[in-house]
This record gives sequence, C-alpha cells and structure tokens, in this order.
Amino acid sequence: MRISSGVPGFDELVEGGLLTDRLYVVSGPPGSGKTTFCSQFITQGAKEGDSCLYVTMHETKTELMQDMSGYEFGFDRAIQSDAVQFLNLVTENGKRTITQFGSEGGLTNRLVAYIRQNDIERVVIDSTMLLQHFMNDVGDEITGFLSALKQTEATTLLISEMTDPSSYSDEHYLAHGVIFFHNFLEGGSMTRGLQVIKMRGTAIDCDIRQIQFSDEGLRVLPDQKVES
Repeated sequence: MRISSGVPGFDELVEGGLLTDRLYVVSGPPGSGKTTFCSQFITQGAKEGDSCLYVTMHETKTELMQDMSGYEFGFDRAIQSDAVQFLNLVTENGKRTITQFGSEGGLTNRLVAYIRQNDIERVVIDSTMLLQHFMNDVGDEITGFLSALKQTEATTLLISEMTDPSSYSDEHYLAHGVIFFHNFLEGGSMTRGLQVIKMRGTAIDCDIRQIQFSDEGLRVLPDQKVES
C-alpha cells in the first residue's frame, strides 16, 4: 500500500507514493526544503484522516506555524486539528508527556510506545542532529532508535541535516528510503533540486529533479532534471 506525500510531483518519482509503515530519511543542507516537504506530508495525512505526530526538539508549535505561514497548503489548520499531535521534547510539557510512556530505555522506548499507543500512522521527527542531545552513545543508540521506529506501524520521515550526499551515515543505511535535497549555485543563481537516492521496493532512477517553491508550497518537477 502506498500513501501520498502531499508534495505535487514527488509521488510520480516513487511509483505513486510512499510505501506505508516504513522509515524514510529526508536529508539536505539548511534551507533546502526538508521541513516544508515534511509539513506537506503531515498536512496530507490530516486531510486523509490519518493520525499524525510531529516531533521536534527545537521549535514550538507557534514557531513552526509561523515558518509555514507563507504557504497556503493548509498546514496551520492541520497542526491545530485533532488529527495531528505536536510533541516538543525539550519543553516541560513535552517531557511530561513522553515520561508517561515508561521510564526504562530512554527516548527510544518512550517514543515508540507513544506511537503505538496512540495508533499514529504518520510521523515526522526533526531532526537526527538534535537526537544526540538525548543519547550518550550516539552511534549505538541511534541505530537502536531507528531499528525500533521501523518496527512500528507508522510511516516515518526523519529529517537529517546533511550537506554532502555522498557522505552516508547510519540512518541512510538503516532507512527504507533516502530523499536528498540539493542547494547549489549555478551561473550566479541558486538551483534547488530533489533526488531519491534510495527507495526499497520501488523503481527509481536517482536523477536530480528541479523543485519550485510557491504559495502552495514545494513542488517537484519530475520531467525537469538538473544537470550536474
């Protein structure tokens, strides 16, 4: 079963949508479109009646709404609806919420329990860089964290701050799919692109496609390849 990403043009690159119950890493440099992509994913879930969860460690709900306020794809309505739960793990409220789901096993067990007990279908986690704040042995614990997420029945997007698409890390090897955003100067102007580097169970070509931002959010141009 596949679900829509909510990003116009993207589903055409992955045989109609994302396979459900899988873990996808959304990587790229700052300002390249990762948060917008994930916000459209959550908004689409809310529109379809899916139970959604947005997990962050650096933004309040108000700040995230302000970040997306220039777009008209409906994120503000989605994030305030009953379909979407928002969890900031560094606030006192967020800490109290997650602590209710056990005291053993740290963040991994608590968050997985939260997802399961709330029957969450779509998850966004922002981001791997900030997960390190909660982990002592980053390498081993992130591996365990990602492995546990893969065992839930949620379709999860994990944002990863990364500038070099050839420098792979643990999350890229463990994930079912890797989506990379590019930002680079070409001819004195900024060129933005999206590349599906990995997608298990899906035929892909790994070419970089042009992307555009408008009032309606992020759009992928599947027929327009970026020559690099």
